[in-house]
Amino acid sequence: MSGHSKWSTIKRKKGATDAKRGKVFTKYIKEITVAARAGGGDPGSNPRLRTAIAGAKSVNMPAENIDRAVKKGTGELPGVSYEEVTYEGYGPGGIAILIEALTDNRNRTTGEIRHILTKSGGRMAEAGSVQWMFHQKGAIAIPKSAADEETVLNVVLDAGAEDASTDDPDVYEITTPPQAFEAVKAALQAKNVPVQSAELAKVPQTTITLSERDAEQALKLMEALEDNDDVQRVSSNLDITDEVLSRIQA
Repeated sequence: MSGHSKWSTIKRKKGATDAKRGKVFTKYIKEITVAARAGGGDPGSNPRLRTAIAGAKSVNMPAENIDRAVKKGTGELPGVSYEEVTYEGYGPGGIAILIEALTDNRNRTTGEIRHILTKSGGRMAEAGSVQWMFHQKGAIAIPKSAADEETVLNVVLDAGAEDASTDDPDVYEITTPPQAFEAVKAALQAKNVPVQSAELAKVPQTTITLSERDAEQALKLMEALEDNDDVQRVSSNLDITDEVLSRIQA
């Protein structure tokens, strides 16, 4: 799966449960607030805010929640000030893990992340020891039921995408350079091609295929990290075959 995040694919296949919807809303509210604080409350001139709002809408967040988060970011409403923090670590089987968080208490979040990693057979890593393994890319998923392959490939490649994978049975997985991310999304919208998800993600340069035992432990670790209220996204270079994943989920 060249150029794509295996962890993102696994998460999509596992699906989001209603029980976790509240946590997903919280993460988007934080991201919208920070994006509006950094670049202003107009999504038309703030790409980070535009992407965050699109993500929030994709999980059916009410419009009033989105509007309130924007106003907290711009200062029109009182709100918490969040700090952006990136943690690096290693997990079962030696996988590299990059953890991006938004927190109002760095000491608390650092302690929680360290505890989660240690409990699951992982450990914190020094700054810079993991981050170099990842490149920031635009990651876009398009349902295969929404458009034929030729249409999708022509649109995204003409708009500046660098990779388009058809390996997944359910979606086309598109990878773009960060600077072409908005252009590819706009091109798809112009052709009325619906997007299932779109985000700027940290994609590993290479992946590590894990044994079933390590894979199961790694999945539990990744899920525990993402369940933390301060963690916005988790990136890893883990790889799990579909056969092993189906046995773990059985």
